[in-house]
Amino acid sequence: MVPEDVVRSLPCWQGEIGLTPLAGGMSNAAFIVTDATGRYVARVGDDHHVHHISRGREANASRAAARLGLSPELIHEQPGVLVLRYLDARPLTPEGVRARLADCADLIHRCHSGMAHEVSGPPGFFWVFHVLRDYAQTLRAADHPVVADLPGLLAVARELEAAQIPLPIVFTHNDLLAANFLDDGSRLWLIDWEFSGFGTALFDLASLSANNSFSADEEQRLLTLYFGHAPDRALARAYSATKTAAALREALWGHVSGIHLRVPGVDYDAYAADNLARFETYYTEHRKSFGS
Repeated sequence: MVPEDVVRSLPCWQGEIGLTPLAGGMSNAAFIVTDATGRYVARVGDDHHVHHISRGREANASRAAARLGLSPELIHEQPGVLVLRYLDARPLTPEGVRARLADCADLIHRCHSGMAHEVSGPPGFFWVFHVLRDYAQTLRAADHPVVADLPGLLAVARELEAAQIPLPIVFTHNDLLAANFLDDGSRLWLIDWEFSGFGTALFDLASLSANNSFSADEEQRLLTLYFGHAPDRALARAYSATKTAAALREALWGHVSGIHLRVPGVDYDAYAADNLARFETYYTEHRKSFGS
């Protein structure tokens, strides 16, 4: 059954429904749905084991985030489908994220401080360096053309992992694209919890910067806002290493997705190439600032 038919068949609707596709999803299909009771967003997507995505865990995180006031209410769940209350809000752009940096940092901090106390069900864990190693195994199994580059990339990943420092384990979002922040005119909301799980704060902070083209000054401000003080050298080095790893993860995500996902209009190879170039830039900057 195609995603539109899946959405039309859901038992939660009342009366006639209207359906409008939402563009932008890279691993699922989404629709705005109007029925006799209001407007909703329906997300259709299977579990993706190669990306460690469990829609059941996503639903649990979505419910917890709604209880904390971070995300819209989850109205209906069934295997492969989530229905959430529609927000009359616009997604941020990278420029918008940078302009609302303090608000974004506050939303992330609320996620990290509150979600662990609300979320239920089997725990997910997100450690970017494990993700990189697992993606490498998937790419080797598929004999992907990037296999020849993997030994060098994984050697860099080991170097970056060695730069990490002990930090508290918190519940993290792990997909802080600009479009996952919604602005309703008075406040920000955070959506799309498919990659969420327990980890340290650094991946969310580093990927927020990497995904939204932060300057060095904006990065310094982000870390100071989040931690309450300017980062020392060890924290700055761990953050820089994580940002570099985040870009590499996006590149390998693109290659793995090109094998296993089919979303119309998404060029996974181009996405991988763009992020590999960003990884190389970040790694050069990291070595220049911190050495090996």
